[in-house]
Amino acid sequence: MKAVVERVRELVRARYPLLYLLTYEEERIERNLRKLGKDEDLPVLVWTKTDGLREKGKNPVAGTTDPQALLDALGARKEPGLIVLRDFHHDMDDPWVRRKLRDLEPQLGTRRQAILFISPVLALPREVEKDVVVIDVPLPGRDEVGKLLAHLLKRRKQTMDAALFERFVAASLGLTEKELKRTFAHISLTGGTFDEGRLNDLIEAKRQAIRKSRYLEFWDEQPGLESVGGLGNLKEWLTRRQAAFSQDARKFGLPEPKGVFLLGVQGCGKSLMAKAVAGEFKIPLLRLDVGALFETGGVEDSLRDTIRVAESISPAVLWIDELEKGFLGDGGAGSAFGTFLTWLQEKTKPVFVVATANEVRTLPPELLRKGRFDEIFFVDLPNVHERLTILDIHLRNRGRDPEKFDLFGTAEETEKYSGAELEQVVVEGLFNAYAEEREMTGRDLVRVVRDTVPLAITMDDKLKELREWARPRTRPASKDRRRIDFFEDFQEG
Repeated sequence: MKAVVERVRELVRARYPLLYLLTYEEERIERNLRKLGKDEDLPVLVWTKTDGLREKGKNPVAGTTDPQALLDALGARKEPGLIVLRDFHHDMDDPWVRRKLRDLEPQLGTRRQAILFISPVLALPREVEKDVVVIDVPLPGRDEVGKLLAHLLKRRKQTMDAALFERFVAASLGLTEKELKRTFAHISLTGGTFDEGRLNDLIEAKRQAIRKSRYLEFWDEQPGLESVGGLGNLKEWLTRRQAAFSQDARKFGLPEPKGVFLLGVQGCGKSLMAKAVAGEFKIPLLRLDVGALFETGGVEDSLRDTIRVAESISPAVLWIDELEKGFLGDGGAGSAFGTFLTWLQEKTKPVFVVATANEVRTLPPELLRKGRFDEIFFVDLPNVHERLTILDIHLRNRGRDPEKFDLFGTAEETEKYSGAELEQVVVEGLFNAYAEEREMTGRDLVRVVRDTVPLAITMDDKLKELREWARPRTRPASKDRRRIDFFEDFQEG
């Protein structure tokens, strides 16, 4: 908030007449604007359609609930001041209002006046958009949340060690000031002690806040990389970046990791890896619903809002599944895609993007350029060693001991199976055994395999083309086991 206030101060001193503050938090921004007005010796007047124009502690200016009457009153006002208009974007649809704003614009600066529109929605008519400076107001950052929590603890005469205090602050990011106060009050009233067990209250409040977004889903407590079979190169690359969000990494000179783009065969673990990244990094996972984003108009504004929310709760993982079905399709995606690319290139907040795509050959070259993502990996069908690991994981997940099965034989039999298809081999085997009222055996797995035709066989030509495309453009997500097998066989010989 401090940066926003300083930005407003600079613009007001430079006699910028029209500012648009994009925020849900009217009380928070107005409190800071009143401090600014006091510093600059400028009265602050607030207008709403229900009360009209008024200065704090004084009666409203009569007859100013109507937008046209309000602008006439501002035209007649000679005294300096900051005029805050709440939700005025609804009234800009009126051609008279748009014309009056343009008439007022050259007069405001000479009188040391500035109109500040406060709204959660950016809606500017073309006639005035060049005269208005738009400022995004971020949600409370670490400093603000820390001060709020420290004040509450002091008032309640409680103490908290530094590590737990930092965890409470991190868990609070992404909430508005009002949501924070309500959650802290709930903790105080239902137990009173800010211990580690109450972190779940903040996580639930954050989940509720994200749930109100039409395009983001909040996922927490994801499994780590051990839940994914194979993809050794990708896992090793991610492990090396696990600690890169820390302050020590900044001091060492490392930039914030941007993210990773996973391209390749459907059903081979790209989405599962996105969840595992959040679990390994121990940070929240946000899933962007690309389909919902493009179902309605205003895609670019919706994307900006989504990015703002993701940045506000950083560090976080932003998972964009099947990116090509949204950003690269029709329906006005061009400008939104440009906004997305610019953000990927320029973002400074620790939001680690995991984007996935199945159809990669139509991707525009600007998306694949270095600097958008830290790395681009190609996820292919699992090799025999990876298939063995994947079968082991799915058997253990369903309470079976892999040692009781001939997994080597099953792994050999399942060439060209994807990870998702291997999971279904285990699931189908369980169904068959349960229907016959007995325990599953290795023969059940073999029977399912011999009755199944994997997708890769029916799409063999397409898969070959995909590999040819990916070879010079991406890194393989899996380790090359052929060289490892050669040395193992050599040593045994």
